[in-house]
Amino acid sequence: MRRVVRGTTLLGLGLIAMAPFGCDAQQRAQQQRSREPQLPPPSITEYKPQSTLVVPQHEVPRARFPVVDIHGHPPTLDNRETIEEVVREMDRLNIGVMVQARPSSGERLRSQIEAVREAGYEDRFVFFASLDLDNIEEGSGARIAAQLEEDVAAGAVGIGEISKAFGLANRRSDGTLLAMDDPELDIVWETAGRLGIPVFVHTADPPEFFEPLDYTNERWLELAIFPNRRFMDAERFPSFDELMEARNRMIMKHPETTWILAHMGWHTADLARLGEIFDAHPNVLGEVGAVLYDLGRQPRFAAEFFEKYQDRILFGKDSFAPDEYPYYWRVFETADEYFDYYRDYHAFWKLYGMDLSDDVLRSLYYQNARRIIPGLESAALPSN
Repeated sequence: MRRVVRGTTLLGLGLIAMAPFGCDAQQRAQQQRSREPQLPPPSITEYKPQSTLVVPQHEVPRARFPVVDIHGHPPTLDNRETIEEVVREMDRLNIGVMVQARPSSGERLRSQIEAVREAGYEDRFVFFASLDLDNIEEGSGARIAAQLEEDVAAGAVGIGEISKAFGLANRRSDGTLLAMDDPELDIVWETAGRLGIPVFVHTADPPEFFEPLDYTNERWLELAIFPNRRFMDAERFPSFDELMEARNRMIMKHPETTWILAHMGWHTADLARLGEIFDAHPNVLGEVGAVLYDLGRQPRFAAEFFEKYQDRILFGKDSFAPDEYPYYWRVFETADEYFDYYRDYHAFWKLYGMDLSDDVLRSLYYQNARRIIPGLESAALPSN
């Protein structure tokens, strides 16, 4: 009888021991249900919480030092009214010189250079020449190089911006995708090196644009809004890494040519990877256009990176939206915390200031551009 009692007692103890685990599971399930909104939730575009954080703020409407915008996309500069309007905004922002990086070659290029000269602002603008990279076949490289020679003779001081279509959409005459390291184009890059002009190339787009479009993708909102930014279809597009590898092979083949990676090569979410490229290729620089959202969320590491590679980074904005430039000045020049980015579908997070030193700012804003762009002299830039 005692054995039965003991058995019953042990079983009872087992049930008692197991009970808390069952209760915990039930409690967790109940807590999960309680986290569901008890009100109709807003859509992702409707939810715009206003921060209540009170911290020091330092608006920076004007850059501390004059700036060369290497990635300028002003309107076509072919008439005095447009030119003077752009110059007014440049003066307000302390942009000393702007590179016209919109596609421009032949007569379109020459007409702008002449219009700027006639308006009296030839020291405020310089021009990069675009390349025709469609329907490439044998002999195309020599034709493109010859046109480049003409454009440089007319006043162009660089190549670019070469668009992301190079690697993603440009095709050879037989319909196959034009590889970035296609030997037919070697003569073009060699010509740029011989002429001493930089090649400004935009390869791919942010790596998130090549990743699955699910709710873990931090650029989901942008990709949901803009279908033409989705490159995750492997049957239609190379992968992000494949494009980077082709770009790096192109650079490796031409060590005597100066290369500028637009948007920091889309490596701002992994600056160490960009550092490896800088270390391996002393002829490569990066440009900061349209990647402020990444730099401003890692202010300490980004500042260390800019300090280490201060002679390899150029300022560029990309789109010509004057009211957006001060966000760059604030990230680069202050130690401000937790402030908004100007385009919410790029980033739902806040920005922090990198508080760069004056030496780094000078290098970023104008000194590096002056070093690599031939003949870049302007009364709007400091002499040192």
